[in-house]
This record gives sequence, C-alpha cells and structure tokens, in this order.
Amino acid sequence: MLIREELEQSEEHVLSKYAMCASRSQGRKNPEEECDIRTCYMRDRDRIVHSKAFRRLKDKTQVFLSPQGDHYRTRMMHTLEVSQTARTAARCLRLNEDLVEAIALGHDLGHTPFGHAGERALDEVCPSGFRHYEQSVRVAERLEKGGRGLNLTAEVIDGMLNHGTSRHPSTLEGQVVRLCDKISYIHHDMDDAERAGILKESDIPAHLRELLGRSTRERLNTFIHDIVSTSMDQPEIRMSSEISSALYELRQFLFENLYSNPDAKSEEIKAVSMLKQLYEYYVEHPDMMPGEYCRMIREEGEETERVVCDYISGMTDQYSKLKFGDIYIPKSWSKY
Repeated sequence: MLIREELEQSEEHVLSKYAMCASRSQGRKNPEEECDIRTCYMRDRDRIVHSKAFRRLKDKTQVFLSPQGDHYRTRMMHTLEVSQTARTAARCLRLNEDLVEAIALGHDLGHTPFGHAGERALDEVCPSGFRHYEQSVRVAERLEKGGRGLNLTAEVIDGMLNHGTSRHPSTLEGQVVRLCDKISYIHHDMDDAERAGILKESDIPAHLRELLGRSTRERLNTFIHDIVSTSMDQPEIRMSSEISSALYELRQFLFENLYSNPDAKSEEIKAVSMLKQLYEYYVEHPDMMPGEYCRMIREEGEETERVVCDYISGMTDQYSKLKFGDIYIPKSWSKY
C-alpha cells in the first residue's frame, strides 16, 4: 500500500465525521496522477508555498505602510499567523489540518501592494471591479507557473474564494480559516497599533477587556477556545453569540480607531493615487508590461483592464514604487 493511501485511511479513522478527508476530494479541474506519499491537500499546500505569489507577500503591506521597525506584520506574517491559528483550532476539532493549512496559506495570494488601500484603488478604477479573494483564485488558476496555474483541488479553491466576511465556505476547514482570518488580524493589528503608539490597551472598551481578556494574547486565547468549545462535533464552525458579538464589536473599534486613523494611514492617499496612475498608464500602454501579460491580451483574448490588474496586484510595495518612478519621475531628478 502506498504511503498516501495509508494517510488517507488514517484520516478516515481519526478525523471528525464532519471533516473533509482527502480521499473524498472533488479533485482538480485538470486531473493528474496522484502522488505516492502526499495527499492531495498536502500537495496543494506545497504548491502554494513554492509559488511566486506567496513569496511576494513578504513585501506587501498588512496595515502600516513603510513602518519604522522590524516587528510590524507584513501580508506574509498575517498569512502565517492565520495558518497557525487555524491549524490549532482544526486539530482540536479533528478537522483536516492539511486542507486548513492550504486554504490559509493561499487565501491572500491575490492581495495588492499597500494592503486594502491598494485593493480599493484597483476596485475604483477597474470597470469589472477588484476583490482580492477573487484575485487569489485567479492567481492560483490562471497566473502562476507561466499561465498554467497551480491546479489546486476544488476544496482549497472554495476556501480561498470564500474567506471574506460575507462569504460561506462549503467545508468546515474553510469555515475555520474564515473565522481565524478575522481573529488573526484583530489580534495582530492591535498589537502593531500598540507598538506604534497609536492605541493602548486601555483604549479598548472596558466591557470588552473584561469579557475577552486584557491583552492581545489573552483575547486570542479566548477566541480560539470559544471556537473549539462551540463547534466541537457540530456540522458548522461558529462562535458563541456572546463572544461573536464581542469580536465584531472589537473589529468595529479597530475600524474606527486604527484603520481610519490618520497616523496609521497618513500615506495611504499617496499609495492609492500612485496605483491608480499606474493602472491608467498600463491600460494606455499595455505593451509596456512584461511579455507574459502582453500575450494574455494579444493571443489569449483577455481584457486589457483585467490583465493590468493582474500585473499591478502582483507587485510588491517596493516594486510598484520603482515602476512609478521609472514612468513618472525624470531620471535626472533621481540624484536629488
């Protein structure tokens, strides 16, 4: 018996009856021979980690643009923290950790430079709109590996597509990632805000600190314990009504006091303007994009506006600034 088959049999015996076992996967759009030692979800995880889009996450903004310090989260660190938090919950609930990890590692592959400011910029200028979760799927299915895509399983694609607040993943593993994504950014964004001196622990409403905990560590512990205790042996992943309400109240507190805070977001207007100008330039001059993007328009019939979004959303913060400088700043000024 192959090692993969042994692993699949082990999942059938050990995991919850509500878990998505690898042997029951709906498979890939393009069928391929199975690996002899890895399950399909293990292969998906490996493909995501080795993708170019995943590597670029280390140079993309989470919340703070160009922070002064080494300990602020990037989009890569956010992704890793979502993965770790989701795996902890999945293991306790006897769900498929490999599937959870693949979804978590891939959920932000399509995110723009400069965080949600970049996403908002492209959404405002692209006629068909721009949503990072849809772009993550496009990266996985269309853009990676020279246009061949990663050919991920249906369950991983579903989890990546549906990790947003108003979305509904079809697997419990996807539901775990959806919740842990929110828990993770609430946890680490508050931590970064305290590090930056923008918020302090006492700014959080007293009733939330009393219920959830008086530090980021205590609150993370409360959230994960609540997910596990509320969702154990249940056909859906959820939180208790009390903790869920407190989570969204804390999220709203961050939106009002951090995500729109001028000290944290002082450079966002510049970033949004820069990406919009890059978009306009490349729509007018698509031949100035790398060859693979030009081929998508000329030979494969893709819409210019969508391909321009592909190119810009794939940029890191630093690369987008470099391209903007190349296009709009005279070379003779660079010495000043």
